[in-house]
Amino acid sequence: MDQAVLHLINEQWTNPVLDLFMAAISDIEIWKPLLIVVVLYALIFRGFKGRAFVISVLIMLLISDTLVVRTLKNTIGRQRPKQVQRVRMVQLEKASPRFMTLFKEPTIRYSDETDETKSGPSFPSGHVTDNVVIATCCALFFRTWGWLYFIVAGIVGYSRIYLGAHWPSDVLATAFMAAGETLLMVALIEFLWRSLGARLAPGTFARHPRLIGTPAT
Repeated sequence: MDQAVLHLINEQWTNPVLDLFMAAISDIEIWKPLLIVVVLYALIFRGFKGRAFVISVLIMLLISDTLVVRTLKNTIGRQRPKQVQRVRMVQLEKASPRFMTLFKEPTIRYSDETDETKSGPSFPSGHVTDNVVIATCCALFFRTWGWLYFIVAGIVGYSRIYLGAHWPSDVLATAFMAAGETLLMVALIEFLWRSLGARLAPGTFARHPRLIGTPAT
């Protein structure tokens, strides 16, 4: 099933527009300027909830990337599709600033023996982990619209299969894992705030006794 779904998405459900879009959505360098603007907006204009959201997300991304993802990759050691078989790959052209690559036609090639050592293990997916962590936090902190980021996370996950970087089962399992670990970490952060907030920041705690569900002021 993994093989069938991979080759369906990677080789059959393709076109030039999707090639550029999927490669771009997976390239963090393109989105860094926008992410910096969003973070600054949340810190400056979204009050306590915005600051709590940004700090919580940064803590969770740090733990996920440096502890959970790295440990599981090294322990499981599952190879990527492009490391063990011939898959279709999309490579964005070099450009500076990076977003200018969106105005250039990407290169299409098929994986070969040179790709066997270019990337780390396949499971879990770092891209999917990061975006599901962010999506789960958005849904918890900004319940009226935060769940919409799951659409972005889903597209990123699909792009990893489209680009031959991960097996479909990698993406699906990573999504559930990342959502679960985020819920646990949010619960821990909430517990620590309720336990220590009154002592460490009494004025702020009096106005915001909870991190989740507090007004955006």
